Amino acid sequence: MVATASTQAVIAGKPLGLGIAQASAVMGLDAHAITVEVCCTRGPSFYQIVGLAQASVREARVRVSSALARLGVLLDEHAVTINLAPADLKKTGAALDLAIALSALAALDQLPCAALEGILVLGELALDGSLRPVRGVLPQLEGARARGLRHAIVPARNAREAGLVSGITAFGAAHLEDVVAHLRGQRGLPPVAATRLHAGCAEQRFGDLSDVRGQSAARRALEIAAAGGHNLLLIGPPGGGKTLLARLLPTILPPLSFDEALETTKVHSVAGLVDPDEGGVSVRPFRAPHHSVSEAGLVGGGEVPRPGEVSLAHHGVLFLDELAEFRRGALEALRQPLEDGQVCIARARARAWFPARPLVVAAVNPCPCGYFGHPRRPCRCSDEARRRYLSRLSGPLLDRIDLHVGVPPVDTLALCSTANGEPSASVRARVEAARACAVSRRAAGEVSAGVNATLSRAELDSVAAPDSEGRRLLDAAISRLGLSARAYVRVLRVARTIADLADSARVRGPHIAEAISGRLLDREVTS
Repeated sequence: MVATASTQAVIAGKPLGLGIAQASAVMGLDAHAITVEVCCTRGPSFYQIVGLAQASVREARVRVSSALARLGVLLDEHAVTINLAPADLKKTGAALDLAIALSALAALDQLPCAALEGILVLGELALDGSLRPVRGVLPQLEGARARGLRHAIVPARNAREAGLVSGITAFGAAHLEDVVAHLRGQRGLPPVAATRLHAGCAEQRFGDLSDVRGQSAARRALEIAAAGGHNLLLIGPPGGGKTLLARLLPTILPPLSFDEALETTKVHSVAGLVDPDEGGVSVRPFRAPHHSVSEAGLVGGGEVPRPGEVSLAHHGVLFLDELAEFRRGALEALRQPLEDGQVCIARARARAWFPARPLVVAAVNPCPCGYFGHPRRPCRCSDEARRRYLSRLSGPLLDRIDLHVGVPPVDTLALCSTANGEPSASVRARVEAARACAVSRRAAGEVSAGVNATLSRAELDSVAAPDSEGRRLLDAAISRLGLSARAYVRVLRVARTIADLADSARVRGPHIAEAISGRLLDREVTS
């Protein structure tokens, strides 16, 4: 008996009317494979989608039907069943549109089924069939490469982002018709060129440290914070320049390395914040959320977990202006990310992880009116009002901020001076030299961390043991200031950074003294 086309398809393991495409979804920064199966049969018009699809995925019916109609394919004439496997993974967003459309075309014999094998397909469809960019292309392509896929089709607006991934050939497409022609072998899509991220100029975006007048102590604290990756608290009345200093911190940080830029780009890609023309993040991010930000907005969350401000500032600066005005719950939620360098968002069916190691700079007024200690303007607050105001900053949170620095009003002579301060480039050179010391210790196997702010207690005993004078100063600080064990460790970390800036292999008494002076506000803030 001669086999018909239908029986041949069944024998081959792919029954007629079934199309399969490979897509994916991101949970945190992890890409999860999704197999899109579409079955189309003749019969009464019918459409159903299974596989824990959320509303935005179910709405693909309208977008896909309209886009296919532009190609002369009418789904209204068929009974269409779509399965998104695995069934226990929640699917959301419109990135599965293109995979559904191509699977439907394969099910209707408009595309050879073999053409979709081994290809990751991502893209949102417009009603006219054009492709719109989607979130998370970078981590999804890396996940596809790890699963053994060697080709991917992405929207043209995601092409530069896709070019950051090596080991997988990506094709950028502007329209569904172009994708169909490529898969039929009629008109090939050009492969995406490799994207090179060039370090951007932070001074062009934020300004230069030479713009700051006076504030020598605060400038020194900024330099120490940048050299060691230490969190910083600026406290002082309004108009002292706290916000300006914080905004200039990225200009003295070393440029992003390629690995840092790639990791930062992943977070911004999942959040949908990557500039399609740039393709990645080339300048250290600076995030400054308003003090009304919610806990989920600050540390991440949502029904579909999205990164919060602390993760969007990863490898950059997170500026918390008016720290005492933030919600207590939001500030307390920061404690775990500041300690561990990552955020875990737990849901019933999955966990999402986001990196969170920014350099945190916080600014706070000394009292509700802001003028306590001002040399020219009287404070109207009572001692009790001031204590209540500063008590919003918990001791455990302050313990996680390495440096506390007073920012007094700028002297009139300094404001009127025409002499420029030291430029960002000069300070950045010293910061890079100090960071090179930390990198050399890691290369020698002495420590595992690349910045001093993350050194463990055991590592500090090895590379930051103070001399006898420094030990006496530490003992006195513990007894007089009541430093906690965590604050003690942070003093040693800061002292190690100060020693690196002085090109000293040993942590000495003056380094410890300067590090302790950065904790003198502990008692004032919490009293």
